[in-house]
Order: sequence, then structure tokens, then C-alpha cells
Amino acid sequence: METLGFLIDGFGVALAPHNLMFALLGAFLGTLIGALPGLGPANGVAILIPLAFSLGLAPDTAMIMLTAVYAGAMYGGRISSILLNIPGDEPAMMTCLDGYPMAQKGKASEALAISAIASFIGSLVATLGLILLAPVLADFALTFGPAEYFALFMLAFATLGGITGKNPIKTVVAACIGLMIATVGIDSTGVQRYTFGVLELYEGVDFIIAIVGLFAISELLFFIEAQAGGGKESIAVNKMTLSWKDIRDILPTSLRGGVLGFVAGVLPGAGASLGSFISYTLEKRILGRKGNFGEGDPRGVAAPEAGNNGASSGALVPMLTLGVPGSGTTAVLLALLISLNITPGPLMFTQNADIVWGVIAALLIGNFLLLLLNIPLVGIFVKLLSVPPMYLLPIVTMVAFVGIYSISNTTFDLYFMVAFGVAGYVLRKLEIPLVPVILGLLLGPEMEKNLRHALDISDGDWMVLWGSGLAIGLWVFAALGLILPYILGPLLRMRMQSSSDQSD
Repeated sequence: METLGFLIDGFGVALAPHNLMFALLGAFLGTLIGALPGLGPANGVAILIPLAFSLGLAPDTAMIMLTAVYAGAMYGGRISSILLNIPGDEPAMMTCLDGYPMAQKGKASEALAISAIASFIGSLVATLGLILLAPVLADFALTFGPAEYFALFMLAFATLGGITGKNPIKTVVAACIGLMIATVGIDSTGVQRYTFGVLELYEGVDFIIAIVGLFAISELLFFIEAQAGGGKESIAVNKMTLSWKDIRDILPTSLRGGVLGFVAGVLPGAGASLGSFISYTLEKRILGRKGNFGEGDPRGVAAPEAGNNGASSGALVPMLTLGVPGSGTTAVLLALLISLNITPGPLMFTQNADIVWGVIAALLIGNFLLLLLNIPLVGIFVKLLSVPPMYLLPIVTMVAFVGIYSISNTTFDLYFMVAFGVAGYVLRKLEIPLVPVILGLLLGPEMEKNLRHALDISDGDWMVLWGSGLAIGLWVFAALGLILPYILGPLLRMRMQSSSDQSD
């Protein structure tokens, strides 16, 4: 009953006219960003964070808008998958397998509608799971001491690459780069570290500047590099003839996909790609010869969409309750919370309950808004796919620069942001992932603080880090997180590639 009371209060926050307006704006922009191949939700949220600061949004409004962007981008990724056979982001790859064949058969509208409905169901199931699980996990996290939190952060880094990661070594390198950047500034004992006499570095590196530079500016550089490349012509959208029977047929598939996706999202390092893959694979096995997978089966569209949207909501559980992001996009949202002087974790459910439950209620409302946006307005998003980057680049650049300048009103931050953008471009060229860099930068200070605290309590005895059953359990899971990518990763990627090849 207490949870229900908090949720009702959350609806009071989410249904405030200005919050509702920004949720709608975020849902629209998120769908647009998700539809553009290559951008993805993490880049979309990173690009729009400066907008939230430049508009001077309150913490609850900023989180509601950017969470809506996150959800909208997960919805939007299916559009280019179905019409262009180009995934909007990695989780949408499985949607290509049956979505594009449906479009080739003249059923593009049906494929888009089915994917929107499945995304709605998957996200709704996962949001209900978030409502039930988050308070329980938050209460459990209150039993954590500094040693347990240090082990938890190690678990987050160990599972960062996930079993879908391509190169665990590069993931570790990226995390180390982030941790190194996190040491810049004055530490808790008053000692200057790597400031080189630059006054602006005394307080450390600002998360938002690093994120906008690494994600948004590096993406702009990639756009510029690819400017000479030609676009792929999309398939025309026909008049929709979807019946209630078609919706009933995909309902069990979508429910199963939502549950599997939620579980994948809650697990650190698993994420939406795994949620999409296991949902599609399970559905294919359940239906067997009754299905027509790889040739335009509607259930082959519904399963991965429900899975990846369920995972996106599930990834919010560890971020809100433990302060550990469950995905790349939630790492960006975590940075926003920290920059707003809000500490994610179990105490957030008591100290900032209005924000937590406002965001959860906004997720429920946002799902209905996204369903309403994505079925009647899909033609607009399809047309926006043909907008050349030369028109998008100036807008994105303006938002990034104005937003960053509005935070501190100093040109140093603008130069710093560009420097991070160049560094992000180089790292991406070397195929070194950016999310571990951000996670190292975000969790580094808290990780160091908990390590110092644990050693202070134990008079410098390092055995305190393994002093409880909970800490030992976290260390065991961290070790498994380092080992499993080498065993399961190649096998899973091989199966994903084999599913993709069979559909060609």
C-alpha cells in the first residue's frame, strides 16, 4: 500500500502541465532520434542534456523529459530497421530479421504498428516490474556498508562489457581511462591531483561536459566524415490494414518478450541487445514450424521490440536503487542526477521520492503518449529519415554549445567539450567503447570514497573488503562477469550473426 501511495504522488508530479508537456516533447524527440540510424538512445539523451540546462528545468522535469527521450529512442529504433533494413541502434538489429521482409511484401505499415504495440506492451510490463522491484531492492541496499558498495562498483565494471561486448580488454581499457579522469581535481584530503595549475580543474572534470563531448560532439564528427556517403532509399509506407486478430496474435509474444527484456535489463551488463535476442530466440523455439521467422512473421517483429523496450525500463532499476547504471543510456541519466546534486541509490527513495516516483509515473504515461505518437504520426518520422545531415548538424551543434555554456558561462568548458569530442572520435575509431569511460568518470569518486571509508574503519586492513558474505557474493559475481564474456560472448554473437544471415 505504501508503494501505491508513492505512485499516486508520482502521478501528481508527472501530470503537472509543464511536466506533461516536456514528457510529450521528449517522447517526440526521442522517437525522431531513435529513427535516425546510428544515433541511438545514449547519444540522444547526451545531445539533449544541455537543452535541459539551458531551459533551466527543475530536476524532476529534466529527468522526466530525458527519460521520455530514452523511451522514445527505443521505440524509434524500429523505424529504420523496418523501412531501410538498417538498425537505429544495436538492440533493433533483431527487428530487421522479420520487419524488413514484411515491408518488402507491402506490409510496412502493419510492421510499424505491430512493433509500436509490442514496444508499448513490453515497456508497460517492465515498468510494472520496476514499480514492484525497485522499492524492495532499495530497502535491501540500505544494508550495504562501504566494503559492499566498493564490491558493487567492481561488479558494475566487471559486467560492463556484457556478454554481447566485442572486446572485453578494450572495455577494461576504457574503464581505466574513465577512472584516471575521475582522479583529476582536489581529493578528500586536500591534495591536488593532475590539475597542472589550471584553476578550472580544481573541482574535477564535469560529467556533463565529458558526456556531451564524448557522445554528441564525436557523433557530429562521424556525421561530417560520412557526409559524402549516400543514403539508402526507404520503402514506401502503405495504408494500414491491421486487424484486432493480428493484435491478439502478438499479445502472448509481447508479454513474454517484456518479461524477458525486464530481467535482461535488471542484470548489469546484459542490456537491451540481450533482451531483444533472447526474446526473439525463445519465440522462435516456442512456435517452431508454426512460425515463419525470417520471412516476415509479425511475431518476429513483436518479440525483439518487446524485449528491448522491456530491457530499457529494467535498466532503470539498478540505476535508481543502487546508483549503478544498467545500460549506456542510464549511465548518461546517472550523470544528470549527479550534476543536479541528487545522489542515486536507496536513500533517493526517501530523500527525493518525488523525483523517483514522478519519473516512474511519467514512464507509464509516456508509454501511452508514445503509442499515440508512433501509430498515427509514423509518416512524419519516416519523412524525417530523408533529412540530410547537413541540416541536422547545425541544430545539434547549437544545442550542445548553448547548453554547455549556460551551465558555467565560461568558454573553457566549450574548449574542454570539443577536446572530449575529438578524444571520443579517436576512441571510437579504435573501437574502444565510450560508455565504460563515462562509468569510470561517474563511479570513480564514489568508489574511492567507499574504499577510503572501509580502510579507515578497519585501520587499513584490506581484508575488510571480503569481510561479509554479501561482499564475497558480489566479488564472486564480479569474477564471473569478467570470465563469462570470453565464454558466452563469441557464442552469442555467432548466433546473432547466424540469425541475421539466415534472413538475408
